Amino acid sequence: MAPLALDTKLKLNSGYEIPQLGFGVYQTPPEDTERCVTEALNAGYLHIDSAAYYKNEAASAKAILARSRDQIFFTSKIMPGTLGYESVISQVDRMLKETSLGYLDLVLLHAPYGGSQARKDSWKALVESVEAGKIRSIGVSNYGVHHLDELEKHISELEEERGGEGKGGVLSVGQWEIHPWVPRQDIVDWCAKRNVVVEAYSPLVQGKRWGEAVPKKLAEKYGKSEAQILLRWSLQRGLVPLPKSVTTERIKANADLFDFELTEEEVKELMTNEYAPVCWDPNVEPLEK
Repeated sequence: MAPLALDTKLKLNSGYEIPQLGFGVYQTPPEDTERCVTEALNAGYLHIDSAAYYKNEAASAKAILARSRDQIFFTSKIMPGTLGYESVISQVDRMLKETSLGYLDLVLLHAPYGGSQARKDSWKALVESVEAGKIRSIGVSNYGVHHLDELEKHISELEEERGGEGKGGVLSVGQWEIHPWVPRQDIVDWCAKRNVVVEAYSPLVQGKRWGEAVPKKLAEKYGKSEAQILLRWSLQRGLVPLPKSVTTERIKANADLFDFELTEEEVKELMTNEYAPVCWDPNVEPLEK
């Protein structure tokens, strides 16, 4: 395996590539987003993760358009609680209009809320958007294993309904809150068997675990911050971490991860048996919701 670098990319089931280190803009005010994304791009990030819910897609895109569009990977997500065929088609068109990016590298269903038929119809809308050249890759966020199993069923159904293999769409990416205190190994294993890339939001646990014994010990050993240790943990597990910051120094530091390497034993030592999310957790919702 080649050494990890700032420009390391992972191959998606869609055939495209995704930069392994992303920059998240959740809760970044729209008026600050262009500056933050610009600083992230200056620091070498090639992957920006936004969403309709964040209300900063356009500001993110403005910073991207100041660069070479085809060098930057941009993600957005369908608004939670708004699933449905027409809704998703409309939201994708709005994203394209508001960002002026020409195409969207990745669009995710942000949450499974809405029931089985709405999830199927929404997925179909994403598939058609890929076929229309509006989106390159598609995926889901905050789906539990039961939702993922259902999605496979929907993909098979859509293949039959729409004319054969591949017509049900290709699941390329899933995004979840993942860090040592909520490792979601069941979901990671499900995705690994299908070559689905796993993105990790809140990889720094929103700063709520600073001072924990193992990250602190490793930070001292390597002369790094605890944040850098946690991000390196994500990278070495093959995840795509999405750190977020509005502080110039931290934006840069969160990309300074490639001059050290944790041992396999240290990666395992960081892992806990806890299930302690710091964000919402739609993963556990029943299929009916």
